Amino acid sequence: MKTNVEKLNPTRVKLTITVDQADFKPALDAAYKTVSQQVNIPGFRKGKVPSSVLDQRVGKDMILAQAINDGMDDFYRQALAAEKLIPLGTPQADVKQAPTAAEPNLELIIELEVEVRPEFKLPDYKGLKVKVDSLKVAKLDIDTELDALRGRFGTLKTVDRPAANGDFTSIDLTAQIDGKNIDTATDISYEIGSGQLLDGIDEALETLTAGETTTFRSKLAGGELAGQEAEVTVTLNAVKERELPKADDEFAQLASEFDTIEELKKNIEAQLEVTLARKQILQARDLIIEQLLEKAKIPVSAEAVGREVESHLEGEGRQADIEHRKEVTEETERNFRTQVLLDAVSEAEEIKVEDQELIEYLAFSSRNYGMEPNEFIKQVASAGQVPAFVGELTRRKAVDALVAAAEIVDSKGNKISAEANN
Repeated sequence: MKTNVEKLNPTRVKLTITVDQADFKPALDAAYKTVSQQVNIPGFRKGKVPSSVLDQRVGKDMILAQAINDGMDDFYRQALAAEKLIPLGTPQADVKQAPTAAEPNLELIIELEVEVRPEFKLPDYKGLKVKVDSLKVAKLDIDTELDALRGRFGTLKTVDRPAANGDFTSIDLTAQIDGKNIDTATDISYEIGSGQLLDGIDEALETLTAGETTTFRSKLAGGELAGQEAEVTVTLNAVKERELPKADDEFAQLASEFDTIEELKKNIEAQLEVTLARKQILQARDLIIEQLLEKAKIPVSAEAVGREVESHLEGEGRQADIEHRKEVTEETERNFRTQVLLDAVSEAEEIKVEDQELIEYLAFSSRNYGMEPNEFIKQVASAGQVPAFVGELTRRKAVDALVAAAEIVDSKGNKISAEANN
C-alpha cells in the first residue's frame, strides 16, 4: 500500500492511498466471508459458500463494493500511522479507482481530505525562566482564617438593632407582578451579604430592624417566571449576630489537635504558605505556556475550532451573539494551540498514563458530575470516552513536566520549588 500526502494548508491534507492486490486481498476475503454468512443458497451452509458461487449468485461487483466499504477505515488508519498524521475530524473520502468484475486486477485508489494536527517546531522548554509574583502570608490572612474557624463554633444571638452586613436574619418574602401575588415564603433564614437569594435583598435588609417591612424590585431567580422582574416585599422578623468563641488555648484544644492558640496560628500560617506557593505555581504554568505558544506559532484548524465554537454557542443558545462568538472563538483557538503544544510535550517526554492513575483521575472527575465514582467510570467506558480522559490526564502531566523543567523565581529573586505543584 502506498500513500501520497498533499498538504492543502497547515492543518489539512489530501491523502491518495493506492492499495495493490496483495493488500486488498484480506479485505476481499473478509467480504466473501461476510456475504457468505448473510445469504441463503440451497446446498450450502451459511458461511461455507465458495467464492465462485457467490460471484455467480450475488455478483462480483457487490462483493468488491463490500470489501472496499469494509476495508476503507483500515486503509485510512494504516496511512495515518505510516505518515505519522493525527486526524482532527472525519475525513471526506472519494474512490477514484477500484477493481471490478470486468477488471479485477485494478488497484484501489482512494482520495481523502482530512484536518490533521499541525506540524510545528517545539521550542526548547528545558530551563525556561519565568518570574511570578512575590506572595507572603500577612497577619490579617491568619486572623481571617482563624475567625472563619471560630465561626464554625460560634453561636447565634438575637440582637435589638438595625440589620447589617454579615448578620443572620429571619425574613418573610412576597413577590408580585402587576399587583398579583406569584410567590410567598415565610421564616426564611438568610445571611446578609451571602448573595444566596435575590439581587437587591442585601441593600433592602440593611438598616431595617425587626418588625419592619420594605419593598424592592428584582428579577426572579427560579420557577416558571424566572428572569422576570417582580416587586418583592420583605419583612424582617429577627436579627441575629454570631458570637465567636474567644481565641485562646481552650479554643485551640476544642477546634484542633493543638494545645495552644499560638501553635494553631502557626499551623494556619503554614497552610496559607502552601496555598500561596500553589498560586505561584499556577501563575508559572500560565506564563510557561504563554511563552511557548508565543515561540511556537502553532497554526489553528479553522474547521476544528469552528466545530467547537458552534457546539458551544448552540449549548448556550447564543448563536446570534456576534460579540460573544468572537470571545468564544478566541478562547477556543488558544485552547486548540495549548492542546497541540501539550501533546507535543507529552510525546517529547514520552509521558504515559498508568491504569491506576487513570482510575484515580476518573474517580476525581466524577465529583464534577455529582456521580458515584464506579458508576461514572462505567458510563465513561460505555460511551467510548476513555481516550478523551487519557488525553486530558496526559496533558496535565505534560504541564507538570514543563513546570519541573522551568526555572521559577518570584519578583524578589527567590527560587520557587515545583514541589508545590504536587
